[in-house]
Amino acid sequence: MNPSPTATETTLHDQVRDDGFAFVQGDDMRELVSNIAPLADWDTFRASWNALEPDTYLAATGRFRRRRHAVYAAARFGHVEQRPHQAHFQTLAYNTLQGDIARWFEPVLPEIAGGATLRAILEFCRDFFGGLSPEIEQWHVEVHQFRIEATAGAAGEPTPEGSHRDGVDYVLVLLVDRENIARGTTTIHAPDGTSLGEFTLARPLDAALIHDPRVFHGVTPVTPLDPGQASHRDVLVVTFRAA
Repeated sequence: MNPSPTATETTLHDQVRDDGFAFVQGDDMRELVSNIAPLADWDTFRASWNALEPDTYLAATGRFRRRRHAVYAAARFGHVEQRPHQAHFQTLAYNTLQGDIARWFEPVLPEIAGGATLRAILEFCRDFFGGLSPEIEQWHVEVHQFRIEATAGAAGEPTPEGSHRDGVDYVLVLLVDRENIARGTTTIHAPDGTSLGEFTLARPLDAALIHDPRVFHGVTPVTPLDPGQASHRDVLVVTFRAA
């Protein structure tokens, strides 16, 4: 655990506390996470998005994406421990497209789930979000690997449910890879729909830190820069909620 926040962390804490969100440049995010532990398996971590499986629940609505999922538990001042594989569940109040369904996704591969990069990211989140909510002693943590693909005839939808909240306390959205992709702007809104900001996760480790009860977030559809080439947007989403 990092007991003394850096100046960058303090600034980000202030932004999330005051505004409900913060955008983090990839270089800054790499430094913050590397302060926890070196990202020794980053190349393997990044390549694991090539092994994601189709989201069969989304396919039933005529949409497409690939994903894997894992669940962890974290103590405020303790280790982050992986839990047995389990379903992902959101109520209709938070996901009007696929709410009230226990959705079983393929698990994050063991070498990724226990690898250095993901562990460092999760421990950074534990410390950062714990600093914002020190009263929470135990966290329920979910990890989602997403790949959105786009073709000349069909834009990819990073958030097919539209601007939304996830029904948790905090969210990290971290870009892992972006190949031959245009657009994909992250938008932040107040509950009444007022726009609070927008930015594009464009480089590896560019990230958004979100206080979920405060703001809604979404991502505009993505299209290929070169319609004749493969394109994808790979993102890691980590959610923390009080256990």
